[in-house]
Amino acid sequence: MLYFYNMSSAEKQERVFKALGDRRRRRILDLLKSERRTTGELCSHFRNLDRCTVMQHLRVLEQAGLIIVKREGRLRWNYINPLPIKVIYDRWINPHASAAVELLARIKREIEARD
Repeated sequence: MLYFYNMSSAEKQERVFKALGDRRRRRILDLLKSERRTTGELCSHFRNLDRCTVMQHLRVLEQAGLIIVKREGRLRWNYINPLPIKVIYDRWINPHASAAVELLARIKREIEARD
């Protein structure tokens, strides 16, 4: 996972967007929001996928920095890492959301000034 830290910011964001582009990977992240889970537990939520396919999705999420994996004996624990999503939010969503909120506040003030 060390190679992730040597990537440029643009490369990291590209991996995050790619990882989030698949509904099954988003479902995995949803499952990890509330608690850590073993790979076996995650596989049990995807009965239509074999273990190898779920592992491929986990690898994409790990390479994007969206999950952290800890091994304890034979168990592989998966944890969500929300920091890459926060970076995307700060860069791509928050500036636009702030402008939209300001626009709504201005419209509200104009309407109230007419009354």
